[in-house]
Amino acid sequence: MKRLVAVLSLLLAGGACASGPAPSEPALAGHYYLQGVREVGGELLLKPDGSFEWGLSYGAVDQYAQGRWTLRQGKVELDAAGPDKEPAFRPFRDEEMRVRRPAEPGHWIAIVGMPGVGPMQGVEVSFVSRSGKTASAVTDANGDASVEMPETERWTRAGLRRTGAAPQQWFDVAGDRADRRLAAFAVDDAAYLARAPFRTMTLTPDGDGGLATDDDGGRMVYRRR
Repeated sequence: MKRLVAVLSLLLAGGACASGPAPSEPALAGHYYLQGVREVGGELLLKPDGSFEWGLSYGAVDQYAQGRWTLRQGKVELDAAGPDKEPAFRPFRDEEMRVRRPAEPGHWIAIVGMPGVGPMQGVEVSFVSRSGKTASAVTDANGDASVEMPETERWTRAGLRRTGAAPQQWFDVAGDRADRRLAAFAVDDAAYLARAPFRTMTLTPDGDGGLATDDDGGRMVYRRR
């Protein structure tokens, strides 16, 4: 739950969603909290500019989503989307590196994520050798991108970007990491680490100042405090 609060605080401070037209029912805007579910914490922020931020925490699992909300036919619809800005990357610092075992000869591996938090999927990594040979791969669910390279080649540079986004951010690969054929890169925002847990969510005003989920997965009610 502490991680949920921390990430939500960062999102609220950063204003991750772009502003847009005000919704037709500004009275619904506000900060809601999940009620009546044991050992589960949840928050929903409906902003007056039509953007929202949502979080759910249970056990060791934290989920996050953000995007746009609208009022359609008396129901609140949440349309989740990723952050609208491009992520910023940087190489892991030495003290952040937890994987010390070199990659197998003939393979180069780039790890992308947030140190101590989790991996980032869907990052296109370009690998460049000293001789100018190039290869590319996209990080998987573990945050790993791996390519095959002749053992005679030495890794010198790496370019990172979200799949389909531009431009790439380029970094020199430190000598010790080139020796191990293994490098890691940190992203600047935890919102990039996981895909949104839903694409759309519909909530219905319950007549008592709350919003209730409108699906077959069990009724969940959010209320202002």
